[in-house]
Amino acid sequence: MVGKGEYRHFMLKEIHEQPEVLGDTINALMHPGSGAVYLPEMQIDFAKLERITITSCGTAYYAGMVAKYWFEQLADLPVELDIASEWRYRGAPVQKNSALIVISQSGETLDTLEALRLAKKNGYPTLGIINVPESTMSREVDVAMLTKAGPEICVASTKATTTQMATLAALALHAAKVRGVMTVVKLRELTAHLREVPALMAEALRLENNIKLIAQDMHTARDALYLGRHTMYPLAMEGALKLKEISYIHAEGYAAGEMKHGPIALIDENMPIILLAPTDPLLDKTLSNMQEAVARGGQVLLISDANGIARAGKSARWTLELPACDPFIAPLLYALPIQLLAYHIAVLKGTDVDQPRNLAKAVTVE
Repeated sequence: MVGKGEYRHFMLKEIHEQPEVLGDTINALMHPGSGAVYLPEMQIDFAKLERITITSCGTAYYAGMVAKYWFEQLADLPVELDIASEWRYRGAPVQKNSALIVISQSGETLDTLEALRLAKKNGYPTLGIINVPESTMSREVDVAMLTKAGPEICVASTKATTTQMATLAALALHAAKVRGVMTVVKLRELTAHLREVPALMAEALRLENNIKLIAQDMHTARDALYLGRHTMYPLAMEGALKLKEISYIHAEGYAAGEMKHGPIALIDENMPIILLAPTDPLLDKTLSNMQEAVARGGQVLLISDANGIARAGKSARWTLELPACDPFIAPLLYALPIQLLAYHIAVLKGTDVDQPRNLAKAVTVE
């Protein structure tokens, strides 16, 4: 049986396991000699694809959304992204030279499984990012890429999500290589950054005491707003989902550039705003959105690196300083503080963190 060890909840244990399981997942995708992305049994020729479709549910959908940015920007490969329960009924036209990627921790999620079966019926090559080797989905996809998260007990996914993203990052680099759209030097650079993730995650986990203090200020809120740009946009939605799942606080994740198109009306002194802002080409625009929120009384938690926090000045009520990293791997690193924040808020509210009400670990019905 899987035990909690020294941890109060499985969720906290699984959050702290991430440096190790990310290391296992990334190392399994790298050539032991050269350190390059190495996928020897790949049966899908990404060089011939004109488009891929990514479909999944819940947290796995947000992992797929991050991957959409990676595939399109790194591999010059257009991506159609859809929730499995929508894609399987939408009647999307069958496209030549396309493939379907499904993402599922359990490999048993019914809507994703039925989307996979529909794709196979229509002649799509299929690839699965799955954590359970003996699952139905692992057997039915043409190519199964197994994450190394190990058993995940808490209903709210943490380590399974980040290992999914790491696997998708390696797959995007593989696609960029075989499509000939990235130089060897750039490929080596991004691969090296991917290998840095476990060490950076271990460093980020040292912020837990700071996050506990912030949770004490936030746990009485009724609503929260998460904002980010580029790959931080799906991370914002993921953060909001985590908070909703285990603390029962209503939260929304938005693209920061969309704030003025509606959500800004909600901002007042009782609204915590979690802003995900790594140093990247869009940092100044993200910090401008923060100033707009602060001007309307918003209580901002700025999650950034030393450079971003310095450039933001004293506007944010709270700050969390993560280690500097390349924008390519930022989604993997920035997942940790939003997981810990949701966890510690839920603990303060006294909810059942590992088994939230009305939720199941694997959704095997419609």
